[in-house]
Amino acid sequence: MKRMLFAVLLLAAFLVLLALAAGRGWFGQHEGPGIVTNVPIPSELLTKRDAERSGASLSLDAPTDKQVLFGDLHVHTTISADAFLLGLPILSGEGAHPQSDACDFARYCSALDFWSINDHAETFSQTHWEETIESIRQCNAVAHDPDDPDVVAFLGWEWTQKSPTPETHFGHRNVILRHTDDARIPTRAIGAGQPERTASSIGLLPRVGFIAMARDQRSLDFARYFQETDLPICPEGVPVRDLPLDCRELTTTPAELYAKLDDWGFDSIVIPHGTAWGSTAPPGSTWDKQVGTENDDPNRQTLVEVHSGHGNSEQWRPFDDVAIEADGSFSCPGPQPGYLPSCWRAGEIIRQRCLDAEESAAECEKRAVEARQFYLEGGKRGYLTVPGSAAEDWLDAGQCSDCFLPAFDYRPKMSVQYMLTRRNFDVAEAPPGRRYGFISSSDVHTARPGTGYKEINRRENTEASGPRPGALTALLDRGEPIPRARRAERSAMPFTDRDTERAISFLTTGGLVAVHAEGRNRDSVWEALERREVYGTSGDRILLWFDLLGEEDAPPLPMGSDVIRSTTPRFRVRAAGSLTQKPGCPDYSGEALGPKRLHDLCRGECYNPGDERRRITRIEVVRLRPQSTPDEPLSQLIDDPWRILPCPDDPAGCTVEFADETFTGDGRHSVYYVRAIQEPTEAVNGGGLRCARDERGNCIEVTPCRAEPYEDDCLAPIEERAWSSPIFIDWSASPSAPESVPRERPAVGS
Repeated sequence: MKRMLFAVLLLAAFLVLLALAAGRGWFGQHEGPGIVTNVPIPSELLTKRDAERSGASLSLDAPTDKQVLFGDLHVHTTISADAFLLGLPILSGEGAHPQSDACDFARYCSALDFWSINDHAETFSQTHWEETIESIRQCNAVAHDPDDPDVVAFLGWEWTQKSPTPETHFGHRNVILRHTDDARIPTRAIGAGQPERTASSIGLLPRVGFIAMARDQRSLDFARYFQETDLPICPEGVPVRDLPLDCRELTTTPAELYAKLDDWGFDSIVIPHGTAWGSTAPPGSTWDKQVGTENDDPNRQTLVEVHSGHGNSEQWRPFDDVAIEADGSFSCPGPQPGYLPSCWRAGEIIRQRCLDAEESAAECEKRAVEARQFYLEGGKRGYLTVPGSAAEDWLDAGQCSDCFLPAFDYRPKMSVQYMLTRRNFDVAEAPPGRRYGFISSSDVHTARPGTGYKEINRRENTEASGPRPGALTALLDRGEPIPRARRAERSAMPFTDRDTERAISFLTTGGLVAVHAEGRNRDSVWEALERREVYGTSGDRILLWFDLLGEEDAPPLPMGSDVIRSTTPRFRVRAAGSLTQKPGCPDYSGEALGPKRLHDLCRGECYNPGDERRRITRIEVVRLRPQSTPDEPLSQLIDDPWRILPCPDDPAGCTVEFADETFTGDGRHSVYYVRAIQEPTEAVNGGGLRCARDERGNCIEVTPCRAEPYEDDCLAPIEERAWSSPIFIDWSASPSAPESVPRERPAVGS
């Protein structure tokens, strides 16, 4: 018996040691960068692609000294912690999608002109960063001719800051670097030190448990990945060039990030994105603490991402997700026109359960009040306070009901319109308003830049993956639907703290950034980004020009311009719809990749344009007038839309002109941008939660799009669109002031 007991104890000890070794990644494999396919796009196809766009510009009498190029400046591979996680079999993922996949996809699947890599810096090891640099160099080398490349690949990373409190939340930013040579890039990517746990801080025991549930090699690789990235934080107060290599360089605020970039002194652009996402921004978040402060660098932070595959952050709406009392505490506001606060809905779910349990009305009111408070205390995990709730129970609570493809749990005071209209009057010399150019991108996590070229393959072209049926039942179990709320508690696995069941309905194929560039090369693309001569699209390759017309013989000024003016501004807009798509892939894609890789990476569907263009139905003009006093309500300053200009039924495109006759009389600074709206077409997750509404417009039933079945693309008609960068016009009271004076801007990175 003693021998048997000893053997059992020995076996148990061996199994424990084996599990701990697995959790430490001993049996996993390193996630390498892969090999870039070394086959450039045939030059005649590039010539044809450029000719299609120049032909459209000629038909609209648009300028031909610059060409329109399309790209994606927000791309993750599976060396991002969340992308690695989403790629695991237990979450129905596809497995590894390394850096080389992103390059090949941009070149052969989505046919982009440029892209950037933006993996999360918080979980980079030094090896990952060095491999990323080399992979980007390989991607650029395939083009052979750097002056006329088929694709330009930019190096970069994502600074992923989030916080459970609105006072300390700043949001996510992509850092894009101009160069790729060692002499002009930082030694390491700079991440965000988060008040919440970082991905690499997941403890050993949760890793062991996750591997035990998954039981596959990829999950063993996951443990290896976390062990590789579990590095000490770099010491503070040390110059960036003197830091050791084996540490994670973190900053807690944007100001600290800018200071480190200044220390390096290299050309870079910092692009906020996903600003209105409630999945990362806690209730009550506003952009106020970043207006005119050290957390908003006017030299580097010159662009903003208005739209991605995670939703739109463009539009401001006059609703509040929480009410802030005089003492700074939160309370739950009631329903507002077009908006149902999630905290309020939590109370109503509990109230109805309570009444169904035949409790008194007074008791049920008491429980509803308690549920609202628990929801507020829970912040982004508030949905966990209602046990056993399903997506259908919440209706469209927390969502912007009339926004175009809005981000989940919308935060309007973090929107782009809010940040351009709000001013900081605590600063002695408050600027007339913030200057941002507009871009869109994908925020893809499967190394697939530019996924919006066809509205297919929801599983591969959006982030709408989810746990394999039954795989994570214990972790995701929300309990029984009891008639009382409970306080939300943080889970051992951070991904279970998110309301993924509802959020999946808000994940779409990604957007694109377009530039008006003087050439196809790296410098030409970068200089267009510097000039803010850029625009974003919801995914379709819509062509757009937006110009401020000059007086007499003065040339027009393009989108992104920043001017002083004393006379009525007049504008011209030209737009042409995207080309319709043929099924399948061009021959060169299959010849370069081969049948198997063409299927694995592109799923047999590539950017494959036909000869017809979709119709632009109208141009929407948005006018913003930055505050002139602190108490000016934004509802009087944001005109969206200010004008709606119909377009003729002409596939060649649309040209319209308009003027602001009130500009000189108002005597205030103004910001103008346009949206080119395309005829309706079906899109993945185009209907969001797919609300059924009553005669008053209230959502009474939802049909959410779920992770399963993947065969359902949840198609619904939308109006694809392009957002121009704004034109910023500061009013001058002097009658002798020049009629249009471009304001000089410091060079990016200076």
